[in-house]
Amino acid sequence: MTPAAWVLALPVRAYRLLLSPYVGHNCRYTPTCSAYALEALQKHGALKGGWLTLRRLARCHPWGGFGVDDVPD
Repeated sequence: MTPAAWVLALPVRAYRLLLSPYVGHNCRYTPTCSAYALEALQKHGALKGGWLTLRRLARCHPWGGFGVDDVPD
């Protein structure tokens, strides 16, 4: 993972550690958005991985889709 991607992954890791246990497990997609973000940042780096994460978060709403949504290669 690049240094910039590692920095962007810090808030995701903090969310998973501090907030996720209290919010509940109501994810519409598999893998969860936080797991998707970490994988995208690891595979594609800060710029493209961050963009993929933002796109995924924008799709996560009550009228959005559901199901398996893997990180593209």
